[in-house]
Order: sequence, then structure tokens, then C-alpha cells
Amino acid sequence: MSLIRILGAGVAGLTVATELAARGASIEIVDPAGSPGEHGCSWWAGGMLAPFCEFENAEEPVLRLGRGAKAWWVQRTEVTAAGTLVVARPRDLPDLRRFSRRTEGFETVDGSRIRALEPDLPGFESGLFFESEAHLSPRQALRDLVAQLAEQDVHIQRQPSDFAVETTIDCRGYAARDALSDLRGVKGEMLVLRASDVTLTRPVRLLHPRVPLYIVPRGEGIYMLGATMIESEDRSRISARSMMELLSAAYALNPAFGEAEVLEIGVDVRPAFPDNLPRIRRIGSTIHANGLYRHGFLLAPALAEGVAELVLNNYRTELVDEDHPERRTA
Repeated sequence: MSLIRILGAGVAGLTVATELAARGASIEIVDPAGSPGEHGCSWWAGGMLAPFCEFENAEEPVLRLGRGAKAWWVQRTEVTAAGTLVVARPRDLPDLRRFSRRTEGFETVDGSRIRALEPDLPGFESGLFFESEAHLSPRQALRDLVAQLAEQDVHIQRQPSDFAVETTIDCRGYAARDALSDLRGVKGEMLVLRASDVTLTRPVRLLHPRVPLYIVPRGEGIYMLGATMIESEDRSRISARSMMELLSAAYALNPAFGEAEVLEIGVDVRPAFPDNLPRIRRIGSTIHANGLYRHGFLLAPALAEGVAELVLNNYRTELVDEDHPERRTA
């Protein structure tokens, strides 16, 4: 079988490589930056496998395609299936009702149920519990994919080999804007905190009037706190306003976060198309797999399966936009 070259070793490139390798394809991964790290937006992801919660402000395919993500990841890394809890302060209950109208798959919970689920959430009397949702550690998941590919003698190379390549799959994310004119960047800012006095066991989303907050436990008192969504392609630094609003929202969730240590500050630019849905687009001998937006770990398995079907079986899933001219703006 001819060699398939994958450009990019973020969550898109590694899931595509994993799916193709599992189907017997001969592949190589090329990324000038080498292994996954803080240079890529996948490093700073929340890792929430939360199709129902994301459906609140997303298109229908995010829910339908995202529902298969948990099963895909369970086979390849550690997944915590503890659900998602969404809460709001009394003044923000209209936002909670709006959230419930826009999604499904939840149980309405009162204060006693919230405290049974998360004792360290004082003062919340209304919420939604999405029991079927899950989360993972993005950094560990990326490391696990790299290790599993290495066991199949697939390694990340900084430079392409001299072997003849039949197909190139471009998974470079925002860097592929040189080939995809309708790709844009959406800035995300997040914090990694250590709050030893707070114990949360699942992702919690706080419906906050300025910055809807999510906080994801990483274990040992460490939490990932995020994230803003700003129509900007500047990934140089976090703004003071964003920092204050994120920390203010965390304090509203539990005042003990006011004593937390800030371990890391992350800024990334997520690649997105106009409708915030991913695309598989063939241009010549290159297949572009891109546009995961804020749904990287949630939709990467569906994107990878779609690429594998196109490359190996010439089968076009709904993500192949050459068959859907209404999705083409390039």
C-alpha cells in the first residue's frame, strides 16, 4: 500500500493516524514542532466529551457525531465517565432555563442533589446533570496516542521522508489557513490552577453573565479553568480582563478558588469554519481535515473516521464538504 503522509501532530493528526493505522494503512506523521506540547491548541483543551452540553450553542452534528467520542477514546486512554454538572446562581436561573431548552440528556437537580454530587459547591439550588457525559486529560490522551502509534512503528518526524507519497492529509489546524481561505482563528484563554481546598469530581459549568465558565478536574487538586471565545487570531498573551473574569467566575463557583495557585496560563487559536463545524476537503492530492473549533476531542474521532473512509474506501461522509456545496465558502 502507498504511503500516506499526515501533516500535524495535534488531536486531529493523531486521531487520523490512529484510525488509518488501525485499518492497515502505511503512514507517516510530519510535524516540525515534534511531539504534542504547549505549541498546539490541543495541549490546552478541556477534554470534555460533552455532546449534550456543547449542543446548547452548536449545530446538530456536534451532538450526533460527538456521541460516539467516548467509546472511541475509552479504547485508547483513560476516560472518567462521571457526567457534567451545570449550575447557576439564583439571579442567572433564566440562563439555566434557556440552557435546558437548547439541549437534552439531562436530569434537573436541586440543591440537595447538587451537594450529593459535589459537596464543594455551596449555595447552588438549581442545576442540570448530564450523567452520560465524560472527560479525559488531553495531554495524557495525546501521549497515549503517540505511544500506541510508536508500538506500530509510526513515529512523529520533524521532516518528511524521501518515500513516495500518494496522499497527504493536512491536519495542521490554524496553520492551514494558507490553503483554506475560509478558515478563521478563534482565540481561547484558560488557566491551570491548584486549589487544594476544593474537591470536584467532574466537569462543572457555571452559567455566568459575562463568562460562562467550565472547570475540569485533573486530579490532586489541579483544575483546568476556561475558556474564552474571542474572534481574534492573536495567541501571544491573555488579556487582563479575561484573567479577571475567569478568576471571578471561579470564585463565584467556590470562594476557595480565591486562594488557588495559578500554575499555567494558556492561550491558543482554534481553527474554525464559518459554521464552526469540521470539514474534510480534498484539493488535488491533499485532503484537508480541519475546523474542530472548540470540539477537538469531542469530534476528532468522527473526523478521523471520515478521513479513513475517504482515503481507503472513497466513501464520503457528511463531513466531506465537496459533496455539500452549501457548506463551501472558499
